[in-house]
Amino acid sequence: MELHDIWFVLIAVLWIGYFFLEGFDFGIGVLTKLLARDRVEKRVLINTIGPVWDGNEVWLLTAGGATFAAFPEWYATLFSGFYLPLLIILVCLIVRGVAFEYRAKRPEERWQTNWEHAIFWTSLIPAVMWGVAFGNITRGVKIDAHKEYVGTFGDLLNPYAILGGLVTLTLFTFHGAVFAALKTVGDIRMRARKLALGLGLVTAVLALGFLTWTQLDNGDGKSLGAMAVAVVALLGAIVAIKAGREGWSFALSGITIAAAVAMLFLTLFPNVMPSSLNEEWSLTVTNSSSSPYTLKIMTWCAVIAAPVVMLYQGWTYWVFRKRIGTQHIAPDPAH
Repeated sequence: MELHDIWFVLIAVLWIGYFFLEGFDFGIGVLTKLLARDRVEKRVLINTIGPVWDGNEVWLLTAGGATFAAFPEWYATLFSGFYLPLLIILVCLIVRGVAFEYRAKRPEERWQTNWEHAIFWTSLIPAVMWGVAFGNITRGVKIDAHKEYVGTFGDLLNPYAILGGLVTLTLFTFHGAVFAALKTVGDIRMRARKLALGLGLVTAVLALGFLTWTQLDNGDGKSLGAMAVAVVALLGAIVAIKAGREGWSFALSGITIAAAVAMLFLTLFPNVMPSSLNEEWSLTVTNSSSSPYTLKIMTWCAVIAAPVVMLYQGWTYWVFRKRIGTQHIAPDPAH
C-alpha cells in the first residue's frame, strides 16, 4: 500500500471520529427543542456535552488539515466547489460555540432563549449539510478537465444528497438521544430512551434507503460488508435502547456511524472526488496527492501526535463520565 492510500484511510478514520463524537453533540443540540421541557432540562442536556464539545471539533480541524497537506488538489476543489455549504457549516459552528459559552452570561430570559434557539439551529443545519456534502462527494459532481468544480449550489441539492442529509440528521439525533439517556438520570433519561426508540426506527428506514442507493450505484463486496455492519449495528442499537441498555446502544450507534462512513469511502476509492462529467477528470488518490516526501513527514508527525491527543481526549471523557440530572443544576440567579 502506497503512502497516499494510507492517508486516504487515515482521513476516513478522522471523519469517522468526527461524526462519531460531534454526531451526538449535534444530536444534543437538536434535542434541546425535542426533548427538554424547560430551561433546567435544557441546561442538563447542554451540560452533558459541556466538557467535551470543543474537543470533539478537533477531529474536524485535523481532517481538514490532513486533507490540505496530503491531498491539496482534493482540498482545493472541495473547498472552492462546496464554498457556500461549507461556509454555512463554519458559521454555524462558530455561532454554536459562542452560544454555549454566552448563554448563561446574563440572567435575562430573552438573552438565554435567543442563545438556546441558536444552539438548536446551529446543530440542526450542520447535521443536514454534512450529509448533503458527503452525498455529493460520493455521487460525483461537475468537475472539469482542470480539476475545478463547474456546477452550482443548486446542483448539490439533488435527491440523493438530500436523502443523505436526512440520514445524518436523524442518525445524529438518535445518537444524541442515546447519549442523553446514557448521561442523565430521572425522568429526562426515561423520555430520552423513548424518543431514541422512535428516532431509531425512522433512521433505520432512511439509512437503509440511502445505503442501498449508494451500494447499487457504486458499491462492491467491501462496501456491501460495511453496509451490512451499519444496518445490523443500527438495529442492535434500537433493540438495546428498548431494553434500557444505554451503554450498548451508544456503542452500537457509534459503530453504525463508523460503518456508514467507511462504506462511503470504500465506494469512493481510488477516487476522492469523482467527476460526473467525465471519469477521466475525477480526482484520485494519485493525481491529487502531495509528494511522497511530504506524506512521509506527515506520517511520522501523525504517529507521534495522534496517540497523545487520543489519550488526552479519552481521559477527558473518563473524568466527566458521571450522570447528571435536574437536581444537579444550580438555580438561575435572580433577574
